[in-house]
Amino acid sequence: MNMDKVIFLALEEDQAGNDVTSKNIVEKNAKAAAVLVAKEDGVLCGLDIFKKVFLKLDKNFKFKILKKDAQKVKKGDIILTMKGLACPLLSGERTALNFIQKLSGIATMTNVFVNVVKGSKTKIYDTRKTIPGFRDISKYAVRCGGAQNHRMNLSDMVLIKDNHLALVDDLSKKVKEIRKKHKNLLIQVECENRQNVQNAIDAKVDFIMLDNMDNKMLKKMITLIRTQSTKTYKPEIEISGGVDFKTIKEYAKLGIERISIGMITHSAPSLDMSLEVKVSK
Repeated sequence: MNMDKVIFLALEEDQAGNDVTSKNIVEKNAKAAAVLVAKEDGVLCGLDIFKKVFLKLDKNFKFKILKKDAQKVKKGDIILTMKGLACPLLSGERTALNFIQKLSGIATMTNVFVNVVKGSKTKIYDTRKTIPGFRDISKYAVRCGGAQNHRMNLSDMVLIKDNHLALVDDLSKKVKEIRKKHKNLLIQVECENRQNVQNAIDAKVDFIMLDNMDNKMLKKMITLIRTQSTKTYKPEIEISGGVDFKTIKEYAKLGIERISIGMITHSAPSLDMSLEVKVSK
């Protein structure tokens, strides 16, 4: 989505142009300076969006950027300084902070998971469990955290989930039909049991997702997939469901290629920051 639209909607939602407090407290031509400060350790993401929020309110804001997206910050670090008219600075403060705090929170949580599997062959992927309209920037935050993006939308890849399988009689036949129509699209199947896995192998899909399986079942299904792989067909294995900080380390030890985690976008807490404002001459 065009970020200008997202920012416009966010400012409209907050009625930043009708800030009755700032307009009645601050003189129209009063100027102010501010510093953006990290209040806890984390990974930074969203600086451009932070700036754009203010520039939508007044194109004359000036910024000095001291940190970069994807860079780690420590509590107390100054991320940027800015100067401009005081009223639009105050009016845009919360919207700008909402963006950068949420995105930095996603990048920070993602980075924790990435560091846990560091040194293994396993890569961390996100999902489509994002705030509506927030997809592109959420997935950008995932990349800043060091992980990979799963499909961006429904047109990127064929992902046959449990509800699709309930309506399919012959998976191999359907996969062949799809490959004829969409030669360049990768195909993944979500599997919840042994029969799902065997059907996915028989259909020769590109990725097999093992969803919400316990460790015992996971090991059996991984062995099944590996033993039936050949020189010409070796699907990548993805684990999804039930992934948290306790389970991910054990999953990575299984030698699988991918782990997808919904919580890095739908449950990441915002990274605490503050915008400290003072009068500027």
